[in-house]
Amino acid sequence: YTGVGGGHAPGGVVVSGGVIAATGDPATLRASFPHARERRAGAVIAPPPVNAHTHLDMSAYDFQALPYFRWLPEVVIAQRGKRGVPGALAGAAELARLGVGAVGDIVWAPDVMDALLPREDLTGVLYFEVLGTFPGRADAIFAEVRERVERWRRLERPGGLRVGLTPHTPFTVSHRLMRLTTEYAAGEGLPLQIHVAEHPAEPELFRTGGGPLWDHRLPALYPATFAEVIGREPEPDLTPVRYLDELGALRARPTLIHMVNVTPEDIARVAASGGAVVSCPRSNAHLDCGTLPWGAFAAAGVEVALGTDSVASGGSLDVRDEVAFARTRYPTLDPRVIVRAAVKGGHRVTGTRPPLLRRGDAWDDRLVW
Repeated sequence: YTGVGGGHAPGGVVVSGGVIAATGDPATLRASFPHARERRAGAVIAPPPVNAHTHLDMSAYDFQALPYFRWLPEVVIAQRGKRGVPGALAGAAELARLGVGAVGDIVWAPDVMDALLPREDLTGVLYFEVLGTFPGRADAIFAEVRERVERWRRLERPGGLRVGLTPHTPFTVSHRLMRLTTEYAAGEGLPLQIHVAEHPAEPELFRTGGGPLWDHRLPALYPATFAEVIGREPEPDLTPVRYLDELGALRARPTLIHMVNVTPEDIARVAASGGAVVSCPRSNAHLDCGTLPWGAFAAAGVEVALGTDSVASGGSLDVRDEVAFARTRYPTLDPRVIVRAAVKGGHRVTGTRPPLLRRGDAWDDRLVW
């Protein structure tokens, strides 16, 4: 995959004197370069993949595959002492070692943003996380977030890491805070990511106002009813995506993460908004959340990218592991689609530009996965 188009399977690259001479179908290349010596390079020849969604500050966590409602208390909460700057720096160093094309990282705490933003060995987006379920506190939370974001944006460098925002989920951010955050991001051109429809309990919450997600909440962090959080009553046909759309949040074209438990109408809404989706196949499988309906998103023209989620749920920060797993998770999906998602899809989400495999460009063995 050269970084443009649909890729070749099988595919090949002709290298002469350390420079790319041609790319394309191996049979055509053999005919055009009959004296070339041939070797099998690897499963994939392409620009480095993008990790479009991760939580670097959880990189010191121990990985465990557990059902979602066991994983939260037994991993996220039990190991919370490992979360923070040291883990984030270790995760960033690992991404740099892997030669990742770009990164989309969720930043949970201001000191993590302060530590990551100056790095010169990565490019992509650092999305500062916004949380708050009480509508009455939305204005104060937003004012603090805006002040921090404006300070951090003055530290951005051309070609370096950029600052974005991530209203955590539609059920952990009040309707007012969600609207304030997404409207601000749209007006300022800030990248957005939102976790949406990861577990089947999330659509249930929007349909009924209850269920496992509501039962597992910390009451001190929530109003008395879910209707207060979203500013409307749950309905049998209300989904998280429909809620975001009718709230106006999709007009900011956020990247939606996970999107496993969705309806055909949800997919149509995302397609109409022009937004993209990031899938984390290993994390979704490890936590028993389900599988992204990739074929349906592709048929609707929605760009799909890949991310590893946290080490605690994904197992590693290497997107090539995600690609390999996706091959098993989607056995009927053309592998070129998966590779394209890891490269082109990821760069679209992070707003970065992929290096291309073109005639006259220098060859690098890191282009072999």
